[in-house]
Amino acid sequence: MSKYRSIVAALADRIRSGELGPGARLPAQRQLATQLGVDLTTVTRAYTELKRMELVEGRTGSGSFVRGAPAAVAAPAREPVAFDLGMNVPPRPPGLGGRVARDLAALLAGPEGAASLGYQPSGGTAADRKAGASWLARRLGPTVADRMVVAAGTQSALFALLDLLLGRGDTLACAGLTYAGMQAVAGHLGLRLAGLAHDGDGLDPQAFEALCRAAPPKALYLVPTIANPTTASLPLERRQAIAAIARRHGVAIVEDDAYGALPEAAPPPVAALAPEITWHVASLSKCATPALRIAYVATPDAAAALRLTGGLRAISLMASPLTAGLATRWIGDGTLDALTVEIRAENRARQGLAAKLLPAGTVAAHPDGNHLWLSLPEGWTATAFTAAARESGLLVVPADAFDVTGAGAPPRAVRLSLGGVPDRTALERALLRLSGLLAWPGAPGAAIV
Repeated sequence: MSKYRSIVAALADRIRSGELGPGARLPAQRQLATQLGVDLTTVTRAYTELKRMELVEGRTGSGSFVRGAPAAVAAPAREPVAFDLGMNVPPRPPGLGGRVARDLAALLAGPEGAASLGYQPSGGTAADRKAGASWLARRLGPTVADRMVVAAGTQSALFALLDLLLGRGDTLACAGLTYAGMQAVAGHLGLRLAGLAHDGDGLDPQAFEALCRAAPPKALYLVPTIANPTTASLPLERRQAIAAIARRHGVAIVEDDAYGALPEAAPPPVAALAPEITWHVASLSKCATPALRIAYVATPDAAAALRLTGGLRAISLMASPLTAGLATRWIGDGTLDALTVEIRAENRARQGLAAKLLPAGTVAAHPDGNHLWLSLPEGWTATAFTAAARESGLLVVPADAFDVTGAGAPPRAVRLSLGGVPDRTALERALLRLSGLLAWPGAPGAAIV
């Protein structure tokens, strides 16, 4: 976005939200140009556009002022609107609530209805494990239900897995920027995190090899596709190299494939390349809805499935029978695939909007993903930008929340999640506001007035 349009977007959004009320005086054009480090003509052009939009009026000898706004603009008044770009959820397909209600009613009315209201096996019923195996077969290849475990979401699965594979003080390798939920689990279990170098293609196999030679970790945590937060996806060659290194050094792999169902085409998961050392976790939260707190874990063998089930029994007893039954129904009748297709299409539209409205060269994203990684201009730290964004009604997550390197210098970047905003119109407003904020390096948005 050009500089003058960023100025227009920033001021127009503050006027429409009521932050700049009727009669508010805008900074003098020369003063604002100096403050922003732009040409006077850039600011003049922006103010001219605001006048054309009938948001601002000029008063000879006095300056530029917010006009007495129409009721539709002024009415929203004093309650600021918050745009949640922080919670990493998929966009909600139209009518999702109705589908859930309808299919839950059908489930309860069917032959398995009574069983869905009682206790069930901690690792999932045979039907639920079979459904999970059939869903994952497209990514993992032919598998069998006795290697499958049903968990109450990825977080429960990660807790049980890391508790099973590592002990207090053991080292877990991961990307230097990695999922904050896993960090919480590792902290609770007393694990040491070794943050490895990574780039636009994901974790660097050479960094993993170097760590294994120096002091092999007990396990490697990996998000192979649309990594959280950086959106990087490992190419096949890196997946093969990582699998080979892990085999050579006896390192278990915990593969969190939360986003693996979103791309139409992706390389095979590491669990398909090295199933005997990989624990593959696949959730429905990112490709359907977080309301289905269901994750399927493909373990190395049947004995491993039994060990993991024992841990899950201690942590959460079982996944909700109702949501597990609904997931099984949706896998069987094609609803899950249909929801994923809808979410993928909406993600592509939203990512396209972000690419159009955010400054060129600042965004790393996967076209089918729910989130993006935004690099900040000079003058902003991730923490300062996050605080300024919050003042402007925008929730984002700073790089600091993902950094496990201990180097004390996380990148100047934030993660934006595009699915939490209800529709594209609201998302456009949020991204315009964000783009405007990026135009004022190092200062909260309020500083311009």
